[in-house]
Amino acid sequence: MLLKKQITKIQKEYYLREQLKAIQKELGEEDDTQNVVDDYTKKLKKIKMPKEVKTKALKEADRLLKTSPNSPETGVIRTYLDWIVDLPWDTESKGKIDIKKARDILNEDHYGLKDVKERILEFIAIRKLTNSMKGPILCLVGPPGVGKTSIAKSIARALDRKFVRMSLGGVRDEAEIRGHRRTYIGSMPGSIIGSIKKAGTKNPVFLFDEIDKIGNDYRGDPASGLLEVLDPEQNSTFTDHFLDVPFDLSKVLFVTTANTTQSIPAPLLDRMEVIRISGYTDEEKLQIALKHLLPKQIEEHGLNEKNIEIDESAIKGIIDFYTREAGVRNLERNIANICRKAAKKIVEENIELVEINGENLHEYLGGKKYRFDLLDEENQIGVANGLAWTEVGGETLSVEVNTMKGTGKTQLTGKLGDVMKESAMTGISYIRANSKILNIKPDFYKEIDIHIHVPEGAIPKDGPSAGITIATAVVSALSNTPIDRELAMTGEVTLRGRVLPVGGVKDKVLAANRMGIKKILLPADNHKDLDDIPEDIRNKIEFVMVKDMNQVLDHALIKKV
Repeated sequence: MLLKKQITKIQKEYYLREQLKAIQKELGEEDDTQNVVDDYTKKLKKIKMPKEVKTKALKEADRLLKTSPNSPETGVIRTYLDWIVDLPWDTESKGKIDIKKARDILNEDHYGLKDVKERILEFIAIRKLTNSMKGPILCLVGPPGVGKTSIAKSIARALDRKFVRMSLGGVRDEAEIRGHRRTYIGSMPGSIIGSIKKAGTKNPVFLFDEIDKIGNDYRGDPASGLLEVLDPEQNSTFTDHFLDVPFDLSKVLFVTTANTTQSIPAPLLDRMEVIRISGYTDEEKLQIALKHLLPKQIEEHGLNEKNIEIDESAIKGIIDFYTREAGVRNLERNIANICRKAAKKIVEENIELVEINGENLHEYLGGKKYRFDLLDEENQIGVANGLAWTEVGGETLSVEVNTMKGTGKTQLTGKLGDVMKESAMTGISYIRANSKILNIKPDFYKEIDIHIHVPEGAIPKDGPSAGITIATAVVSALSNTPIDRELAMTGEVTLRGRVLPVGGVKDKVLAANRMGIKKILLPADNHKDLDDIPEDIRNKIEFVMVKDMNQVLDHALIKKV
């Protein structure tokens, strides 16, 4: 009886389908599945792709033919076959590698950055000799606005390849990288396969922007998904979850950018070669503005050289008094602000030429936002200038110390991190152990309270590089000896008074130069970093290499302790 019912049901369905076909034929809406499958099969046989991919795709085409047009699975299969057919399995950019052309393009697009350009040219030269794109993945690390993304675009131009960019900032789902499996409704391939399809070539320059901002949560770890992509030994068989077949990424030139390497997972960082891009000097900013930013903004605002004139003194004024940055992003914003106001003036007042110079700059940008020389007018007791490194470049750091009659308490304020607090306590222990040599009362820690404060208390601060700055400020306060206001310092201090090396020296020196510092104390082991500092700044600032706290105090305190 049950068998009879099933047969009756099948016969009824068959009869209804045949009726539906007849109705569709009458309406001119015939099912064209056979034609669609024939079209897919024809395209698949024509495309050069791995045998296993072609076999799977042809199976899917055959499955489409057997699937009812009314089934939801039909749309999924057609979407899958569309992706397989549209991917550039055998399409490559045929650009030749010309090292001279590459150098000219890099120089045309970017001012300065000599070391970075040389490293990129070495990278391109090796690719030309080996005729292969396999090798380390470049990771451009530097503050915002120094041109990391535009350097990646220049590499694409130099190699005559397509350029694709994927921003990783805030990406928390592994499916963004590898796609979703076809079992999910509305599933699609990940952004990597999507970008390759958009490029229309299997060997573009692929930029992963802001790789240090990648996150993870319950949906997976995108950084782990990138491990296979960025490994030259594995990415020839990259498998997207949606496609479920390997796609060769070995001919793609991957470049990544980041503000810092600290938040990049170690296995991922190990697959990349880090190229550090430090901030620009004031002279470099001036040249970048004159050669690149100014012409670009004048054109974008519908102006020309006949109706607007911005001279060097105006650009220097913007750099000194309206921006305080390692890159040139705010500099460009201020130039755009001037161009907007000039355009309004030309249209409203029917003026033929608007001239902007250092004297009338305030009419367009308002009052000065920053002082060029931020140093104290007099040498202070208990106030020392330190140097810090941040993700957005170097910064100057003022350390203030007050001493009061009390019970020997030490208070630390200014939103300091654990490492910085420990560094301060190390400095105080050094001072207690060497109080006689420093001409400080041996029992000061019993009857004097010490308050150490780092201004801008809302901003978190951490790291050991302020060790010698804090120790110097404490010695100054306890011995009532002023500190040279035109001097800044950076270095980690040990209990024995040794000064240990620190990182980010170039960025710190650039920040000191912006402050008007004339003398910098650096750890002796950082002597090698002086080669990275531009010559014009080396000529302006006196660098003193120190090995221990005695040398630091000899140079920092106005009277020798």
